[in-house]
Amino acid sequence: MSNYVLDKDTFLRRIKRLYSEWREPTLAHDDILKKVDCIMCVVGVDEDIVYSKSRALEIWLLGYELTDTISIFTKDSVYFLASKKKIEFLKQIENCKEDGVPDIKLLLRDRNNKDKDNFDKLKEAMKSSNKGKTLGVFAKDLASSEFCDSWKAALKSESFENIDVGAPLAYIMCTKDESEINNIRKASLVSVDIFNKYLKDEIMDIIDSDKKIKHSKLSEGVESALTDKKYVSGVDTSVLEMCYTPIIQSGGSYSLKFSALSDKNYLHFGAIVCSLGARYKFYCSNISRTFLVNPTDTMQENYNFLVNVQEEILKLLKPGAKLNEIYDTTVEYIKKEKPKLQDNFTKTFGFAMGIEFRENSIVIGPKCHAEVRKNMVFNVNVGIANLTNTEASEKEGKTYALFVGDTVLVGDTAPANIMTPSKKKIKNIGIFIKDDSEEEDGDEKEEVKEDKSSEILGRSKRNAVLENKLRTETNTEEKRKQHQKELAQLLNEKAKERLAKQGESKEVEKVRKNTVSYKSVSQMPREPEVKELKLYVDKKYETVILPIFGIPVPFHISTIKNISQSVEGEYTYLRINFFHPGATMGRNEGGLYPQPEATFLKEVTYRSSNVKEHGEVTAPSANLNNTFRLIKEVQKRFKTREAEEREKEDLVKQDTLILSQNKGNPKLKDLYIRPNIVTKRMTGSLEAHTNGFRYVSVRGDKVDILYNNIKSAFFQPCDGEMIILLHFHLKHAIMFGKKKHVDVQFYTEVGEITTDLGKHQHMHDRDDLAAEQAERELRHKLKTAFKSFCEKVESMTKQQVEFDTPFRELGFPGAPFRSTVTLQPTSGSLVNLTEWPPFVITLDDVELVHFERVQFHLRNFDMIFVFKDYQRKVAMVNAIPMNLLDHVKEWLNSCDIRYSEGIQSLNWAKIMKTITDDPEGFFEQGGWTFLDADSGSEDENEEEESEEDEAYEPTDIESDEESDEDDSEYSEASEDESDDSEELGSDEESGKDWSDLEREAAEEDRNQEYTDDKPNGKHFDSKKHSKSSKHSSKDKHHDRSRDKHHSSSSSHKDRSKDKGSHHSSSSSHKRSRDDSRDHGHKSKKSRH
Repeated sequence: MSNYVLDKDTFLRRIKRLYSEWREPTLAHDDILKKVDCIMCVVGVDEDIVYSKSRALEIWLLGYELTDTISIFTKDSVYFLASKKKIEFLKQIENCKEDGVPDIKLLLRDRNNKDKDNFDKLKEAMKSSNKGKTLGVFAKDLASSEFCDSWKAALKSESFENIDVGAPLAYIMCTKDESEINNIRKASLVSVDIFNKYLKDEIMDIIDSDKKIKHSKLSEGVESALTDKKYVSGVDTSVLEMCYTPIIQSGGSYSLKFSALSDKNYLHFGAIVCSLGARYKFYCSNISRTFLVNPTDTMQENYNFLVNVQEEILKLLKPGAKLNEIYDTTVEYIKKEKPKLQDNFTKTFGFAMGIEFRENSIVIGPKCHAEVRKNMVFNVNVGIANLTNTEASEKEGKTYALFVGDTVLVGDTAPANIMTPSKKKIKNIGIFIKDDSEEEDGDEKEEVKEDKSSEILGRSKRNAVLENKLRTETNTEEKRKQHQKELAQLLNEKAKERLAKQGESKEVEKVRKNTVSYKSVSQMPREPEVKELKLYVDKKYETVILPIFGIPVPFHISTIKNISQSVEGEYTYLRINFFHPGATMGRNEGGLYPQPEATFLKEVTYRSSNVKEHGEVTAPSANLNNTFRLIKEVQKRFKTREAEEREKEDLVKQDTLILSQNKGNPKLKDLYIRPNIVTKRMTGSLEAHTNGFRYVSVRGDKVDILYNNIKSAFFQPCDGEMIILLHFHLKHAIMFGKKKHVDVQFYTEVGEITTDLGKHQHMHDRDDLAAEQAERELRHKLKTAFKSFCEKVESMTKQQVEFDTPFRELGFPGAPFRSTVTLQPTSGSLVNLTEWPPFVITLDDVELVHFERVQFHLRNFDMIFVFKDYQRKVAMVNAIPMNLLDHVKEWLNSCDIRYSEGIQSLNWAKIMKTITDDPEGFFEQGGWTFLDADSGSEDENEEEESEEDEAYEPTDIESDEESDEDDSEYSEASEDESDDSEELGSDEESGKDWSDLEREAAEEDRNQEYTDDKPNGKHFDSKKHSKSSKHSSKDKHHDRSRDKHHSSSSSHKDRSKDKGSHHSSSSSHKRSRDDSRDHGHKSKKSRH
């Protein structure tokens, strides 16, 4: 407390005011004070108690809350009994000698005799104050602590008469001075900022996007916005807090009280009632609003009337007015204007507020006769509940409520000044959603504009750019292809050598544990249930004893698959299903049994009566009910233990961390860890020791990472990021937080996540420039500290640990998990470390990379990483923009990684299983060359096809000669195709594929030109074919590409026959993904 400064002037001014009202009462409430000989204020340590009169009085006088402190106000002195630090703080006012100020006497707590002497001094002072008989207390306050309880016990021996002085002291404190008004004004502006910048925009976005979000979730978002600089600026956030949990209500369930809680129902787009209040330096504020989505005319009329009622109250709030008279006048106004709504209005129209959010003794209600004074602050809130919307189509919208509230300051004249100036007219809070037809009209107009703009740009400009680009990139493309051919040759050779060294390593199949419940009959329980042949659950040995054919038979809990209970008529049935060979297994269950040939019990069902016979304490079915409950409990405990054992079973034992006692160890403080050790995020420090790092959280949790277990270490600076981090990718998983982790990250946040461009009126605002400068300095400071730490660690470990930094300029977007992130290459990895979970691929582990869905008309492609360890699941990155394909290829080529591409999505699980089942056979049949078989056939036959297309012109003689050779083949092929045409048409998308078009062209040629002889099946006139095809283009390029496709598919068929069934068709590895129509065409061609 020595660092805290007590405002002497404020204390003296307020203590004078308190004693002057006590000695010479001028207020109606002060009649109670006349009867009091001394006043007692006791504050405990209960953090759950936010508002109390004792705390409010302490804060009002001292500016701070002093826990475990007793304050006694006598007629001439003020006694404070507190601990040493608090007494040191209070010494700042100990020697204040002024007229009207009582003597300040400080008593230091003595824990040796449990403050017995101090309590005696306080009691003597209380007895010597005036008559020493009446004691002013705060009756509703509950001070709880060992110290406070001791004081209460010491007072029991005395015969003081207790008088509640809460109301008069609240009335003394309710008139605010200038500093208090400033605090409330700042709190009010924070409330308005959060409402306008966060809550209002969030609700608009939810409605616009038709999202589903719970009231409680939205309330949590409001609380988190309180500490976000995007929404709150210009105030010290360390002294900001919420007055109460923000209240969001909709969907027919409303409670217009500030004690209400936001439930877990989804936000309904009807009447949305929102209330929130910020507290700044202990002073409260409040704002309440109602959003109306597509309100009816009646709803709008009722809302406008509600706003008018609030304005009437503000007109009546002026110095000298009685609160009950303000209430009565308002009720008369409601009766006059809308008498039907009188019973629906809230019972009170507001209350005084300050250090306490609600002052119960100063309420705008029928029973409060307090007089309004200048500089009082009120929360004027008016609501109408239980209104009916007859036009609502949904049940939730049938009932609605309206609520409006503001923090107001009473001035010299009416009306009172609103301190929360947020617009509340119907045009500001009404949300009117357009019909779909209106939106479509608007969209069509925008599309027309876009089309015109694209025409203005022209095609020639784009062509010029493309031509220049092609000229400069031709040589690079050729070099890259040549390098990839060399890598392809080396790939299979290295893979064969690696597999030969590894030998055979078959995966060990899981065998279920052969659990023995009791080794002998003597260990069987002697409980009466067992003797009476009832079902019994032995918790100690985790065994269920079932009576079968009159014999109690034990079954370990691990043998029970599931249980079910049902009641039918007068009987209860308990069915127990057991694990047995042939039963479906869970993911974590063993697939094999120790004795699979033995006889297994599959299921057993017990029936028992629900009818209680004469003389029975319970019905017979009670045994089944009890057994059902106990089996569930034991099963849950057993499965939890098994899960923990599974987590630990493949952990590699780590060496013990050797702590270095050197004070100069590299160390970073105030770091967060990912994943979290516990649910709540905590900071801690990371320190490098002799053989590893140790992270210690503020709670004392420890995480050790040994140098020899680090596979890759990364340092990502805060350039272009909101966090700066150190990331460790481990060789073997470590255990903390009851889970295994291979990736561990330490980071700290830097600057604002987003910037609100509209929060300042001037672009050269000094506060904004200062904040930017401070952020730049913080970034530089953090970057220097992290870089220094990395250099020291590298030096200390003699390069055993080397930190790799991602190359941001080489990054590209992709979705390794659910969301799209920026993937950044490092010297030896491809990573995304900012988002969680992280994505880390070590390039040394990669065998090859395959690009899927590479087609000119698709916007994105997928990238598959195949690892050298074929037992490891392939890694996939989805949704990489197609325009970055060359960029990614260039990077992989520079890393000497072989890549291939295809238009289909393959079934990699099936492919890898085929390889691991017979790796030698896989490489004998060509190995990984099957991935680029299509592109290879095109390259080989491209020149031949082009010459053939130019030179070949069919004649009658040629057709006669060739028909003898090829007639039978073509006839068979056409018959097969005609048989399969219906099936293909049903399986694939609508539209004709290339094989259909070829067949049609051949038939047309046969009918028109070769009426006497059958046509050649392999060759046809490409020009005539293009005329007969609906999908063809006049461009010759399309005709040639069609011939290429036809010949490449034929050559692919021949090659697949040679290689065996594994390469028979690319469709055999097709992953179930909804791709474009060309995928279907490709798969059909491969079947020719």
